[in-house]
Amino acid sequence: MTSHAQPQRVALPTGKLTRATRATLALMLREMSTRYGRSPGGYVWAVLEPVGAVIVISIALQFLIRVPPLGSSFLLFYASGYLVFYLYNNLQQHISLALTFSKPLLMYPAVSWIDAVLARFFLNTLTGIGVVAISMAGIIWWTETNTTLDLVPILGALFMMAMLGLGHGTLNCALAGLFPAWAQVWGILSRPLLVAAGVFFIVEDLPQNAQDVLWWTPWIHATTLFRQGVYPTYQPDYVSFTLVMLWALIPLFFGLLLLRRHRQDILMQ
Repeated sequence: MTSHAQPQRVALPTGKLTRATRATLALMLREMSTRYGRSPGGYVWAVLEPVGAVIVISIALQFLIRVPPLGSSFLLFYASGYLVFYLYNNLQQHISLALTFSKPLLMYPAVSWIDAVLARFFLNTLTGIGVVAISMAGIIWWTETNTTLDLVPILGALFMMAMLGLGHGTLNCALAGLFPAWAQVWGILSRPLLVAAGVFFIVEDLPQNAQDVLWWTPWIHATTLFRQGVYPTYQPDYVSFTLVMLWALIPLFFGLLLLRRHRQDILMQ
């Protein structure tokens, strides 16, 4: 009589995955209640802040430029550049403070530093995309613009900015933790990014040498791709997904490496 060996069952590391998921969700809920639950209006202010900036700058631009570079609405043109950049800027700012914000909870073994980073990434990405969707819908309705949005380039641009925010925010989280003066240095270095991202213009209106320089920066690719989804007749041919991912993944790699090696030093400061 022949006996057949029973196949061995391979145990999957579901316990660690479940723990990480629970810790990340708990940190997300904590931040939601802390940031939005204690102020009047809560999430309403998350929408009003970028929309207010769009309205103010759009009014100012009308006195400087007669016709927007694309379309006929200053409000829609500026919003199509500013809102997608706002997602990046807001995301990297919050991720850079992930360990500081969750420092009391990181003393518990059930919560790790990566949980804090992921919680801020997921929460602020979802919040940012919601802000973009609500703001764009309201602006299109208010301006009575007859446009058909192309969701493929719009979602692609949001993904680009989200990955850039994750990469730069993670690296800044490590650098600011190791060198506290880095936060001020980055604040100075990042001020021109609103202009470099092409929020106020399109690349095609610039001299060729300026176009060549801006092509190497990642933010201009995302804002250009977003505008491609808003304006059907606008078809740029220079957007590079690969370049943007390099700008996002290389800082993310070094940021994760530094946090993994020096997280205790950062938390002790």
